[in-house]
Amino acid sequence: MKTLVAYFSAEFGVTAKVAKDLAAALGADLFEIVPEKPYTPADLRWTNPLARCNREHLAGKDVPVAGKVENFGEYDTICLGFPIWYGYAPLVVSTFCKQYDWTGKRVLAFATSGGSGIGRTAEKLKPFVPGAASVDAKLVHSGAEAADWIQ
Repeated sequence: MKTLVAYFSAEFGVTAKVAKDLAAALGADLFEIVPEKPYTPADLRWTNPLARCNREHLAGKDVPVAGKVENFGEYDTICLGFPIWYGYAPLVVSTFCKQYDWTGKRVLAFATSGGSGIGRTAEKLKPFVPGAASVDAKLVHSGAEAADWIQ
């Protein structure tokens, strides 16, 4: 069984730390989901209605991803990490998901948040991972907590 930890992390690097710790705990490969045009702190200032994150959310369009996972088909389990934005995964994550064949894969989404709950994250992620054997999601605060949940 081969595992990949793919993650998107924003301004403070919280999700990155959880993802790196999780990959180390599981002995998994690691891939950072990076938008082609990286976010600036101003882009992420959700309290500004004109901030990029708000414009993207309202438009609902794909956010192009830089890079691609080589040999994605070799992985049985994908641990997908991201901060909760607007009650679910950021659009760059769904764009990432659209690039791959998820048939038969176990998808475990781990999310970080400064105040939001996990909500219906798994349900909202399912259309972007068609054919996945299972999709589950959990709000976590550390790599150890994520590893305990996944194992």
